[in-house]
Amino acid sequence: MPGAYCRRPPGPATTGIGRVRHPFVQAACDDAAAYAEWAGKELPTEAEWEFAARGGLEGATFAWGDEHFPDGKPMANTWQGEFPWQNLKLDGFEGTSPVGSFPPNGYGLYDMTGNVWEWTTDFFTQRHPDEAEKACCVPKNPRVSGDEGSYAPGETIPRRVIKGGSHLCAPNYCLRYRPAARQGEAVDTSTGHIGFRCVVRGEAPTTTARG
Repeated sequence: MPGAYCRRPPGPATTGIGRVRHPFVQAACDDAAAYAEWAGKELPTEAEWEFAARGGLEGATFAWGDEHFPDGKPMANTWQGEFPWQNLKLDGFEGTSPVGSFPPNGYGLYDMTGNVWEWTTDFFTQRHPDEAEKACCVPKNPRVSGDEGSYAPGETIPRRVIKGGSHLCAPNYCLRYRPAARQGEAVDTSTGHIGFRCVVRGEAPTTTARG
């Protein structure tokens, strides 16, 4: 939509009235990082984001478990129907939904998957450089801090990892509203289905020597 921007995501003919509880969108990665710094917070790493999204359910397909629609109930704002021509809106929403419209995960966090993609600080690569054959040997918070290898073929803009999928993700198309799913997005991208969330990191725990 020409003229869409953060205060009027659907376009210039609309207003922000009624959207105060919707996720903030139309923010490029630097926009999100600048806000986080202003607020005294940070954007999460990819590993931090995925840990939070799982809500303690290690190995589960979705943030709420393994069943797509438990008891026939949608658990996130996603696309129902054949994307992109058939939107059944079984979850009650055509675009973004107000935060808190669906149950939180095991950590009490809302909308970790579905609704809008979320920026992370890691640059995108197909595989983490520190991956190992045994899970015990993989770093707990692997980081990709350099942009080498993050570029799409023929592109000159680096990509960072976005996580969580959005209201445009459908099982027949991408099924990326899973904690494990990931995608690379050019850092200058600002759309109506990419947002962000901030984190506050505590101090690392210290150990006390005991005699």
